[in-house]
Amino acid sequence: MVDVPAAQPAPAGPANALEACYRRSSPGVRPVTVDAGGIILSGLLSEPAQTAPRAVIIALHGGGTNAGYFDGQAHPDLSLLTLGARLGYTVLALDRPGYGASAARLPAGQRLTAQAATVRCAVQAFTARHAPGAGTFLLAHSFGAKVAFAAAADWDTPNLLGMDVSGCGRRLAVNTSFAGCDRGGSLRRLNWGPLNLYPPQTFWASRQIVAPMPAREVNTVAGWIRLSVAILPRIRVPVRLTFAEHEAWWHHGDEDITDLTARLSAAPRIVIDRLPQAGHNISLGWTARAYHLKALAFAEECLATARHAAPRRP
Repeated sequence: MVDVPAAQPAPAGPANALEACYRRSSPGVRPVTVDAGGIILSGLLSEPAQTAPRAVIIALHGGGTNAGYFDGQAHPDLSLLTLGARLGYTVLALDRPGYGASAARLPAGQRLTAQAATVRCAVQAFTARHAPGAGTFLLAHSFGAKVAFAAAADWDTPNLLGMDVSGCGRRLAVNTSFAGCDRGGSLRRLNWGPLNLYPPQTFWASRQIVAPMPAREVNTVAGWIRLSVAILPRIRVPVRLTFAEHEAWWHHGDEDITDLTARLSAAPRIVIDRLPQAGHNISLGWTARAYHLKALAFAEECLATARHAAPRRP
């Protein structure tokens, strides 16, 4: 989730939605669309310049932002998309259902499990047309992390390598009524934490990544603790979870982490990281590069595990 302490631009019509959302992007990053079973999802794509991709990273943004969250424009070090391509990965940051190009068709968005199904369909369509490398790795933030969990729980092909999640626990530390609306500037504190954790141009640059949180998404927030009981035990890939030092949306003390990891009972490996000098919107702060490098290092570890597990040719 994101809140910008400045005037936001007027909503764009369907015809120029992509241009409005992505009027600025990093070198090598381009807007794309993916047909997810008849639902057109927009997104941002970066690919290795001269080599086949090691794997495909699917990045899913949080509530109230779009795919541009992973291509921060306030400083060159922020972009996951450029860093991932430089290290040999294809990175596709998708606008989740109800955002970007799908907002006109799905103005109320989709509920969690429906979003997960749409994302899985989009990934299948994308990897059918692009070199998939060794497989798919999910990297997700906040509400996008819930979608990633739900997508991974029902992943029916062996190409999912693992997943990296930030800004998502099981028990909210605030009232669910805060989701999707600001009350006296409260979202600013929850989403950002101390403002000196971010480059000076952050709030100007972030205006183009802000998007309304669809109603069905807002209505799903309160049900996560119940849904997670069914979803988390079905995840069978390595999971890495990062909590910012100034994370305010979620309870993340030792007991909370123990409860969360216990629910991930089928995951073969779970890694917990706490990122100092970071607020909830990790990928927009000064520590974004550190977080992205750690996430990509985990993807490398998942790649190595997959290679070791693959049957060897005689």
